[in-house]
Amino acid sequence: MLKKIAIIGTVGLPSNYGGFETLTEYLTKDLGDKFDITVFCSSTSYKTKLKTHNNAKLKYLPLNANGIESILYDIVSILYALLFADTLLILGVSGCVVLPVAKLISSKKIIVNIDGLEWKRAKWGKGAKWFLKFSEKIAVKYADTIITDNKVIQDYVQEQYNVRSVLIAYGGDHTKKEIFTENVLKRYSFLTEDYAFKVCRIEPENNIHIILEAFANYPVLPIVVIGNWENNVYSKDLKIQFKRYAHIHLLDPIYDQVMLNQIRSNCSVYIHGHSAGGTNPSLVEAMYLELPVFAYNVSYNRETTKNKATYFKDATALQLILSKINPEMLKINAEAMHKIAKVNYNWVKITDAYASLF
Repeated sequence: MLKKIAIIGTVGLPSNYGGFETLTEYLTKDLGDKFDITVFCSSTSYKTKLKTHNNAKLKYLPLNANGIESILYDIVSILYALLFADTLLILGVSGCVVLPVAKLISSKKIIVNIDGLEWKRAKWGKGAKWFLKFSEKIAVKYADTIITDNKVIQDYVQEQYNVRSVLIAYGGDHTKKEIFTENVLKRYSFLTEDYAFKVCRIEPENNIHIILEAFANYPVLPIVVIGNWENNVYSKDLKIQFKRYAHIHLLDPIYDQVMLNQIRSNCSVYIHGHSAGGTNPSLVEAMYLELPVFAYNVSYNRETTKNKATYFKDATALQLILSKINPEMLKINAEAMHKIAKVNYNWVKITDAYASLF
């Protein structure tokens, strides 16, 4: 009889968006025949509700997996999973406030991947930051096992809570280089020239303002940035400020993965501005695509890239780096990124590590 695993904290399967969703996709794909897996899904996100996917059962709840409602979504999922699962894998900490109750009424094994330090993100107000920090504290105290995806966060958990977490990163080998189709080049004619690329949520901790300021002052290399430009005051202000530059292309989110991969995998340089979180999925994917990486200079990014990328801390530094670009520099950077990704960020290695925990 197979051990029963419940995966909690994602929008659901099939995976359409997000790092945890992609992780769940590969956990079920690689381990679906080794464990009896149930994945909790938000019914509000799926018009077509499948019963199974990758040998995993799908359990739908009529709650939103994002925003404030995600707390209730995760709590209900946790309590429901206690009824049938041997092990609960909880992705993220927002619903972990219920863990003291869960451990009081059940002896089921609970594993929590705490993700990045979500409470540090600038987008949250004081109340949300307090709640997320409190949830993190509860998660670390009551879970049987804590997973961290970056050595820097593993060290933080050890120093802050005196708890030794299990380090498991994120896979990137699901990304493939795509040849431009005629349709994409017709739609985005500027892609026929060299360009830098960035895809992310347009939020302060992703330092889009620094990146755009540097490129505004360096018109030699165009940049393409894909993100949610109408999402908040920060993103709207940036769009107004920088849309007048002919070599800066601010594109709305592209949910067609093939099209997105065409644009991403053919860029000259990948710019990574994230300053919060742990091992970022988009960075790992760029590394696996053998793209030269210019990354914001924080410990998380240096750890992920093993100090082999090129780093910037402000617009002036990035502009200086851009002015010194040469083919040999980009080649050395790209080859180093790909080598690191192949060794550290492949899904077989990642899912095997989860299987050992289960």
